[in-house]
Amino acid sequence: MTNIYEDKNAYYYETDHKSIEVPAHRDYLGNISSTIKESNHLELVLGDNSRSGGQWDIWEATYSPQNENGYPERLWDKKTGDINSEIAKYWQENYDLRYILERDWDKLGEKLKGKIHIYCGDMDNYYLNNAVYLMEDFLESTTDPYYSGEVDYGDRAEHCWNGDQNNPNYISRLRYNSMYIPKIMKRIAESAPKNADLTSWRYQ
Repeated sequence: MTNIYEDKNAYYYETDHKSIEVPAHRDYLGNISSTIKESNHLELVLGDNSRSGGQWDIWEATYSPQNENGYPERLWDKKTGDINSEIAKYWQENYDLRYILERDWDKLGEKLKGKIHIYCGDMDNYYLNNAVYLMEDFLESTTDPYYSGEVDYGDRAEHCWNGDQNNPNYISRLRYNSMYIPKIMKRIAESAPKNADLTSWRYQ
C-alpha cells in the first residue's frame, strides 16, 4: 500500500485534511486488522536494528545494504515512517523484479519466455495483489519477445493462493505436484530442440 519510490511516509497517506494510517492486513472482505505503523512499532518493541524477526525487519535484512554498525539500513524511520529515498532506490536497482525485468528485458526476455507463472489472490491479506497488477501490466506490454507466461488471480482469495481455481488452499497445498508437473511437461514439449526424445522417459 506504500509506494516507497514516491511516497514520503510509509505510515500515513498524504492528505490536506486528516491523518489516515496505511493498512497492513485485511481479510477477504476488506476488514482491516492492523496498520503498517502498528506492525512496525510492534517490531521495534521486539528488537531494534531490524532484529525483531518480524516481516518488515526481515525485508530490510534481505534487501538493504549494511550501515556503519553492520546492521541493515532502514528503508524508513521505524518510529515516524519517514522513507529514506536513497535506500528505496537501492532496493529498486537490486531487488525490484518488475523494475529489473523492464530495465533489462532486452537481455532477460528470451531466457524467461514461457517461464513466468504468477498466482495471487485478489484479496491478498497483505495487499500483494497490487504489486502483481503492476507486474502483469509490464508483462503484457512485452514484445520481442512477448513473455508468453501466466498471471492468474483467485477471486476473494487470501494470502498464498496458488493457482487452484477449484479448491481452497488447505487442499491445493497437498497437490502441488499434480498442479505444476503438467505445466513443466507442456513447457518441455513446446521448447524441446528439434529431434529431441520426448517419449522414452514418459511413464504415462
